[in-house]
Amino acid sequence: MTMSLGPLMVDLAGVALDATEREILVHPLVGGVILFSRNFVSRSQLAALTADLHALRSPALLVAVDHEGGRVQRFREGFTDLPAMATLGSLYDREPASALALAVDVGWLLAAELRAVGVDFSFAPVLDLYTPSSRVIRERAFHADPSVVARLAQALVRGMHAAGMAAVGKHFPGHGTVTADSHHELPIDGRDLAEVMQRDLLPFRLLCAAGIEAIMPAHILFPAVDEVAVGYSARWLQQVLRGELGFQGMIFSDDLSMSGAAQNHGPVARARLALAAGCDMGLLCNDRPAVEQVLDQLQMQVAPVSLVRMMRMHGRPGLAEAQLMASPRRAQIRAQLAAMLVAPSLALGDDAPA
Repeated sequence: MTMSLGPLMVDLAGVALDATEREILVHPLVGGVILFSRNFVSRSQLAALTADLHALRSPALLVAVDHEGGRVQRFREGFTDLPAMATLGSLYDREPASALALAVDVGWLLAAELRAVGVDFSFAPVLDLYTPSSRVIRERAFHADPSVVARLAQALVRGMHAAGMAAVGKHFPGHGTVTADSHHELPIDGRDLAEVMQRDLLPFRLLCAAGIEAIMPAHILFPAVDEVAVGYSARWLQQVLRGELGFQGMIFSDDLSMSGAAQNHGPVARARLALAAGCDMGLLCNDRPAVEQVLDQLQMQVAPVSLVRMMRMHGRPGLAEAQLMASPRRAQIRAQLAAMLVAPSLALGDDAPA
């Protein structure tokens, strides 16, 4: 079926498509699918699922996953256990050159293992700053120093690109400094724009300048900057991200079903607000009635520039499954990581977008 991609990314219930999901996925408003642990049994099953998804329409739906490493890695069996990004930051403090080289390798391995089974991209890297008080970021961040975050993230992205995968920097303009978890409440950051730009925004500025393909804003309220949360704010998305930082790529909303996104709005209003503020694609996860309501009621034309941005997110050819499994580079990286893997902690639920 030939049709343009729509501005919504939705989820699936299980490990294969059912008739209702097939109907949802060919709706004109749908443009992508985000996968979770519940959608995964094995690499072969995942490859069959992504092939089914890509065959539904042309251009193909975008297939994404939160697969950062550490406690946010949706697929385990048959995949390498990737370290939390703070592990690379700790190594950087001791051996900067080794950490940057390993970041390239980790980015390549992350992307190569996903691309070989048909996943287009992961929502990575995290560009937030490390602070011990954060309930949701913490060791998902590379480092507390924004310049180190930027260097390691750029190295990771180089590896991802080499394996055929676009990158998504998150959570603009920085989620690591606030304590609250936007999965459960709306975090409020009292700083003004100048303060945020001095530190938190630096990795985003540098990655935007380097041409990162996509950015995901946080569900955080900065009352000194705008009266609405970042994901609904034209001030943040249009004036700061696109204007001040010069970002030309794709903007994905964070999950519009999260508590931090609610703000007394129903699902249709949330989707409308996010897209009107400047998001190219809105995520609706773990709430099938909300998806059906939005598809039934939302009226939205996708701008041509958004369609161009979406096409850049499709995965490029990489190693086939057999080639990947026989790859000396994969074996070498896996051996190096096995000795330094930090046990995951403070786990998010498997079905919570990250």
